[in-house]
Amino acid sequence: MTLLRDLTRRKPVDQIQDESVGGPADTALQKTLGLWQLTAIGIGGIIGAGIFSLAGAVAHKDAGPAVLVSFLVAGIASAAAAFSYAEFAGMIPRAGSAYTYGYAVLGEFTGWAIGWDLLLEYTAIVAVVAIGISGYFADLLGFLHIHLPNWMMGAPGTEPDGVAAHSYKINLFAVVLCLLIAYVLNLGMKNAARFETAAVYLKIAIVLLVIVVGVFKIKTGNYTPFFPHGWGGAFTGAATVFFAVFGYDAMSTAAEESKDSRKHMPTAILLSLGISMVLYVLACLVLTGMINYRDINPNAAFSSAFKSVGMNGVGFVIAVGAIIGILTVLFTFMMGAARVWFAMSRDGLLPAWFAHTHPTRHVPTRITWILGAGSALIAGFFPIAEAAELTNIGILLAFIVVCAAVIVLRYRRPDLPREFRTPLMPFVPAIGIGFSIWLITFLQWQTWVRFAVWFVLGCVVYFGYGRRRSHLNTEAERAERP
Repeated sequence: MTLLRDLTRRKPVDQIQDESVGGPADTALQKTLGLWQLTAIGIGGIIGAGIFSLAGAVAHKDAGPAVLVSFLVAGIASAAAAFSYAEFAGMIPRAGSAYTYGYAVLGEFTGWAIGWDLLLEYTAIVAVVAIGISGYFADLLGFLHIHLPNWMMGAPGTEPDGVAAHSYKINLFAVVLCLLIAYVLNLGMKNAARFETAAVYLKIAIVLLVIVVGVFKIKTGNYTPFFPHGWGGAFTGAATVFFAVFGYDAMSTAAEESKDSRKHMPTAILLSLGISMVLYVLACLVLTGMINYRDINPNAAFSSAFKSVGMNGVGFVIAVGAIIGILTVLFTFMMGAARVWFAMSRDGLLPAWFAHTHPTRHVPTRITWILGAGSALIAGFFPIAEAAELTNIGILLAFIVVCAAVIVLRYRRPDLPREFRTPLMPFVPAIGIGFSIWLITFLQWQTWVRFAVWFVLGCVVYFGYGRRRSHLNTEAERAERP
């Protein structure tokens, strides 16, 4: 019974709300983010690899022109969960997002499992996106007739056909990007958010350029057949692109750094997803209309598509914009991983050493540099397909937990003040749960194996350290003493 009590103990929502008002200076985050900065961080996490890398790769391999359907299916599932995140974000203004929500409603072990998995998922996403940017970097250098040595342009095993394998090989550009983002995040959230917002504005401008210019190069014949691999191909594509439509999840980890989280976070979540989905749909229509899906370059889809229609100048601008714009995805997810790790450490589930923040910048510097180094190692030495297999399942599980938790809390604590209320309760969060479970079934078995290994390792850490050191456990022990 003691074990069951420990696994299901919950951190009261009222306690979390009280803690958000103040706390020790060395574990405090600074409130610097306004509505549009939060929205920019959300858009920065959503729009990026999904347009500049994944859209082309999924169209070429899985869905053809139906990549549009892939994004819509993933977007519907994401929107159902977004409402649940918005309700929690307006109610619990605390770092940690799905980890914190799960801990408060479903119990410590559920919160731990989601937080532990998000650490791997977010870090892997940073690596995947960094690898994707390196493809555009190589394309950009091609415009300038610059050819770097093959050993520094990709992970081992990624040599082009006909090129001899190197005994040493690294994706050096991806490594540098991961470390650069860690450096930017450690400048302090106020300065880092300025960089993120400027890059997001540039990215939106590039996407609009793609849409406005590309629409005049559409050939309707390229849309036939629309479902070359059937509906199954479109659904498989939806599972693949899913991580491109949930950047608001990582953005919600910054709730504690919002000037007015209760009002701004729900609005920023819904705004970022809505704006991003409109741009995704339009960009997919343009890409698959400009060029036959069989001829799409999966590594640099849009820049190569414009080159194929004789618009090299536009292709060059897109390559530059893609590199700068996708940086925002790295920013959002590395920030998200750092805040989840920070929250878990501050709750005692991981060593408190990680929960200390910089004395003047008020950011978790130690954690951020570790995440920068970890994502750099993955990006430098793993091909993009293997790195991508580490993503998706944890995010889908987080969506299931958050959607379930919002239903449970609505009935358990209807008295709690809510700045935003999920509509059509419980049907909307139930849709989010159903879609997430459905998309999980399309993931490859290798993804399940990697998830199982990471989960077992997490259980070792929790039962060997977190369960005993949890602040809720130490508080209970103190209360039991005579």
